[in-house]
Amino acid sequence: VQLVESGGGSVQAGGSLRLSCAVSGLSINWYFMSCMGWFRQAPGKEREGVATIGSSDSPIYAESAKGRFTISKDNTKHTLYLQMNSLKTEDTAMYYCAARLTTGYCGFDLISGPYWGQGTQVTVSS
Repeated sequence: VQLVESGGGSVQAGGSLRLSCAVSGLSINWYFMSCMGWFRQAPGKEREGVATIGSSDSPIYAESAKGRFTISKDNTKHTLYLQMNSLKTEDTAMYYCAARLTTGYCGFDLISGPYWGQGTQVTVSS
């Protein structure tokens, strides 16, 4: 199983980025039954949940992400996305995608994995 993130970069405050997480090594059925999400970790801080989306496609967002970020997935491309608008300097972090097989609740307990990508860096400057 491989999760590969891309789309990070440097942007000024107020700008936008779209992160992608390509999933491979899993059956198509697994993808449709998965819980997937985005987490981030800033230097010196613990990893925290940003957004998750389950098999029912009902997203959950951290308070810091509500109204600015949108999580989505393309089932035909086996790819998870995070559209980030109105970025703030405090959004600077390494962003990771995670996944697990479940048709139940898909929340930030996804932090326990088991599948993780290698991360993509997002840097927001003032």
